[in-house]
Amino acid sequence: MLIIDAHLDLSWNALQWNRDLTRSVYTLRAQERPAEGKGRGLNTVAYPEMRRGRVALCFATLLARSTGHPSPHIDYAQPAQAYGIAQGQLAYYRALTQQGVARMLTSAADLDRHWAEWEHWDAHHAAGDDADDAPPLGFVLTMEGADPILHPEQLAEWHAAGLRLLGITHYGPGRYAGGTGTELGLTALGASLLREMERLGVALDLTHCSDQAFWQALEIYRGPVHASHNNCRALVPHQRQFSDDQVCAIIERGGVIGAALDVWMLQTGWSAGPDFTANPTLSVVVEHIDHVCQLAGNARHAAIGSDLDGGFGREQSPRDLDTIADLQRIAELLAARGYGAEDIAAILHGNWLRWLREAWGR
Repeated sequence: MLIIDAHLDLSWNALQWNRDLTRSVYTLRAQERPAEGKGRGLNTVAYPEMRRGRVALCFATLLARSTGHPSPHIDYAQPAQAYGIAQGQLAYYRALTQQGVARMLTSAADLDRHWAEWEHWDAHHAAGDDADDAPPLGFVLTMEGADPILHPEQLAEWHAAGLRLLGITHYGPGRYAGGTGTELGLTALGASLLREMERLGVALDLTHCSDQAFWQALEIYRGPVHASHNNCRALVPHQRQFSDDQVCAIIERGGVIGAALDVWMLQTGWSAGPDFTANPTLSVVVEHIDHVCQLAGNARHAAIGSDLDGGFGREQSPRDLDTIADLQRIAELLAARGYGAEDIAAILHGNWLRWLREAWGR
């Protein structure tokens, strides 16, 4: 079954982690040594495995923070630096497009053409094919944390370059809103950015918003909302997850919530060990998906936003996942839980398809 993954830090992995994602996961593992740092030699995402796993479309991020507390590869001292990093990541995606590896989708017409091509290809290829002749991967450009946007009026420049989705904050005190680990709400810049997003038709990703910023953003912004990679606080009581009230607020606005696979977000009390044999399995991901479905009363608002290789690797992923191709196992687990084929298709791709078409005016 075709899959849409609503959160992959592809350009960040390619540039900040210096990974050639056109090579297989296994080649990249052989080139890296665990001693080089967290996640090294344990990656799970590369383009061959995305194609083999029928991950036909993803939300591909731009990621660079500017909190004033610089840290390697992600946080920069000045907004101008974050802007430059994100522009470089955008250039990387453009290069992939020129090479025929991927295509940027910015409209409902783009989406329909891309999806029809993948459906046609999938219908003529058995599961397990190496997928070398698959169509280009589809990328919808998103930004995780708005720090690279120098000022709200500059959003028009980013929109013209293809940005269609935007999470206004990340970890810590963002320039536009308080993020994970804070009790800060919107800044003055944040309120202005939300109004500009609504004017331009850039959809709001509520992931990583502090509780205060979450509710304030919903008051100001009346456009399409989603949570690209977020789990349920009712199952894992941590501020990074959303409460039932927050999940229901997204559902009421017609949004979709993508389940993330970072294991500390899946199971209470997880801590890093010497290996990943004690990690929870993909069945726990299905528990978070099911919780969203139970709150909604249907399967129209739950989906996948894996965040695989989002600064970690197999050591912090479900233990029965080797590469991103194993997202296919979620279909089997949903079926075992009693979900029918139509609802499984909705969770694996249909809900994001519907939401994107609605967000893009069709």
